[in-house]
Amino acid sequence: MADYLDNIGSGKILISGEPLSFDWMPPELIGRNSQLSDLASIFAGIANHNVSCRAVVTGNVGSGKTVLTQRFGIDLASKLEGRRKIECAHVNCRNHPSASQVLQQIALSLDSRHPERGFSSGEVIQNIRRNIVAHESHLLLILDEVDVLIRRDSADLIYKLLRVDEGQDEKGSISLILVSQDSSLFNLFEQAIKSRLGAGNSLVMDPYGEEDLSQITRQRYEASCRTGSIEEEVLEKIGRLAADASGDARMAIQLLESSIRRAEMAGRGEVLLEDVEIGELASASVEPNQIYELGKHQKLVLMGICRRLKKSDEVSSGDARKLYELVCEENSERARGYTTFWKHLKYLESVGLLKSRSSNSNKGRGRTQYISMPNSAPAEIESRIERDLLSG
Repeated sequence: MADYLDNIGSGKILISGEPLSFDWMPPELIGRNSQLSDLASIFAGIANHNVSCRAVVTGNVGSGKTVLTQRFGIDLASKLEGRRKIECAHVNCRNHPSASQVLQQIALSLDSRHPERGFSSGEVIQNIRRNIVAHESHLLLILDEVDVLIRRDSADLIYKLLRVDEGQDEKGSISLILVSQDSSLFNLFEQAIKSRLGAGNSLVMDPYGEEDLSQITRQRYEASCRTGSIEEEVLEKIGRLAADASGDARMAIQLLESSIRRAEMAGRGEVLLEDVEIGELASASVEPNQIYELGKHQKLVLMGICRRLKKSDEVSSGDARKLYELVCEENSERARGYTTFWKHLKYLESVGLLKSRSSNSNKGRGRTQYISMPNSAPAEIESRIERDLLSG
């Protein structure tokens, strides 16, 4: 009876799957000491009860933005224990893309009994502030993938949070860390917000190198598997493949998980080099809902590019435009103008679906933009878009 469940919890290699989750918090961060120090410098005055700090953290998918900011929040609260009470709240704006949803998540993190509706955004903000003041604490608010909120619901909430203490007796109630894949995030804000955030409070996360990725893989292996079940050369191979895939730590974690699964399915108690296959994990960096949340013409632009990149490593922006027009014709849609097409291209690059480089043109003096898809499998992305367009 239910014999097929016998293997659950009895892996020959895997002891705990939790360290293979993207949400697992490692005891220490690999290769991010300088970034933690930079963040600490930005928050240098946070021990003062009248001070609020702000930071903007950007970087590609898998560069460790989320884990860095969450680790910083945990360490900061511990460091200031007894001097200033730090409450940390982390909200992913892709999962909660409107201002009201973000505010509800913040309020719930401070008070699980907070009502779901019945208050305006201004009232919720003041309720949040009153809660903070009443508990003599300071809120470190991390807004992850904040560009989704800004593009869908403007930056009005950011502005209100930055001004939360204006006209109040007590100061320094909320510090903000804004996190995004969009390297141009700061430019999305109007001047009033830029001046409050501070141009010097930006931190850019570079992609991980091969050695760091191998160490991250080792850290996850040691926390999740039986000792001696994975040799060093296997960990190094995973690090090398993940480095080739734009330095994505998520890719390394998924490669580790899939190789463990492959070895256990073969009945072995150790992972071999041949168990590490990148295959379908070429799109490990891309969350499925990234595709489904795109606008229709963004999907059509991406679909045309995918068709070419199934056969080529790169496509010029000019050819991408022609492919987009062809896809529009097939789907009985009128192609948008070049300016809108270009905006769609830049957005797709900002969320990590595309990558571009400039090169001197073979014709004339101009420069040509070449587009690639290092974080994704073009055939898989095209298939997802086709299914989505059919279902829509």
